[in-house]
Amino acid sequence: MNRNPVVAGQFYPGSRESLEREVAQYLAAATAKSPQPTILAMVPHAGYVYSGPVAGRTLGKANLADTILLLGPNHTGRGDPFSVWPSGQWLTPLCALSVDEPLAQALLAAGGGLTANLAAHDQEHSLEVQIPFLCAVKPGCAIVPVAVSEPRLSALTAAAKAMAAVLKAWPARVSILVSSDMSHYVSQSQAKRLDAMAIEAMLQLDPVGLYSTVREAGISMCGVLPMTLGLMIALELGATKAELAAYATSGDASGDYERVVGYAGVLAG
Repeated sequence: MNRNPVVAGQFYPGSRESLEREVAQYLAAATAKSPQPTILAMVPHAGYVYSGPVAGRTLGKANLADTILLLGPNHTGRGDPFSVWPSGQWLTPLCALSVDEPLAQALLAAGGGLTANLAAHDQEHSLEVQIPFLCAVKPGCAIVPVAVSEPRLSALTAAAKAMAAVLKAWPARVSILVSSDMSHYVSQSQAKRLDAMAIEAMLQLDPVGLYSTVREAGISMCGVLPMTLGLMIALELGATKAELAAYATSGDASGDYERVVGYAGVLAG
């Protein structure tokens, strides 16, 4: 089943020409592409006017595989804890990306608690906004979208082990793309202070530390669950270092520094 866009014309331009131009503009700000294969990338998912620069600098530098496991938060509360979109295409005004059905089925059969569930994705924007960027940096890549809402660390750990076993045995390289914003609706100074704590755990490749830091410090990072899962998988796949590719807040675009949302771009390989 195909997934039609639900936030085109809202979070990003609704016409192909405008969308292509805007994505290219954000990607052009990236430094040279990393020579090291990217095992995991994390990018934000707000409206492009706010988070597009961070997403562009991050994905423009990433060295992604031709198959990408997409992990995003579940803002709607619908669906299952690990909801996989198992087949068809994801459509945007810029292009359509096909789901890697064999990989999706292998992940579903691996015993990590993943289920085929469309409801979690129907009105969810966090993965959709990444598709146009992938259209530009990896035309024709295959994807497996997963919405993550499982809050238990033990269940995330079990899912990560099962998923990593599939990816390690897979005949083609697979990159992980996590979608997450950082602090929500705090002052600029608060956002930078809190986000720095979570970013440090990510740069240390410490998924449990990230999970605990966000919980204990009350950091409103909406993608902490998929990023915890993603980091666990990345470690199983051999990740040894991470870098902060970009950071900004919504205040940098709006000029309002009293209530900002933080955006971070992270690459691990």
